[in-house]
Amino acid sequence: MNSTPHRSEPRLLVWLALRLKGLGEIDDVAAIHDLDPDDTEWLLAELDAAGHCMFREVGGVPKFILTPTGRDDGEAALAAELDAAGTRDAVTAAYREFLALNPKMLQLCTDWQVLPANHPAADTDGPGDGGRLNDHNDADYDAAIISRLETLHGELGGVLDQLCGAMARYDNYAPRFAAALARLQAGDLDYLTKPMIPSYHTVWFELHEDLLATLGINRADEGSV
Repeated sequence: MNSTPHRSEPRLLVWLALRLKGLGEIDDVAAIHDLDPDDTEWLLAELDAAGHCMFREVGGVPKFILTPTGRDDGEAALAAELDAAGTRDAVTAAYREFLALNPKMLQLCTDWQVLPANHPAADTDGPGDGGRLNDHNDADYDAAIISRLETLHGELGGVLDQLCGAMARYDNYAPRFAAALARLQAGDLDYLTKPMIPSYHTVWFELHEDLLATLGINRADEGSV
């Protein structure tokens, strides 16, 4: 692997951001890798003309989504980039470390959303194992989960360092995770699990999807590499 992290072409970054967003507005797609919105709009138009994405207007807002061909061709381009850069082994090793952390994140999010059955405020009418939805009235309970997230955040830092050493495009994740954690620590409780905002879980999901797309792994085959 080269000592200098590989830098991806803007067109591939736009494709990848659209893969992560699913159905994305121009500004949201541009923000993933800190691209210029005007350049992003032009590149999306290129992808649209090539049949790699489709334009949809949702509530008067222009949005884009990958076509099946665009999804497949994008994965092929990511694989080719990885091999040309000589970074496949490094990204695969980082992915395995991320995968080892993923159950901790999933459990942490579950505990944030649902009180355990043995919690004083829990009852038997709630979801899952007999707990109920966390109303966040127990500050100590929430603080303990945030403390667990802080520990996990430190462990994730090593994974991000490995990825950034291989591919420059991964350098956008650390500040996004840090921003979500800071909002959570400041009392904005939405920034752990709430969808449709750059919460910690949203960024975690996008990193996971990024690694799957980059390595060409189906979620059904997770753990087979």
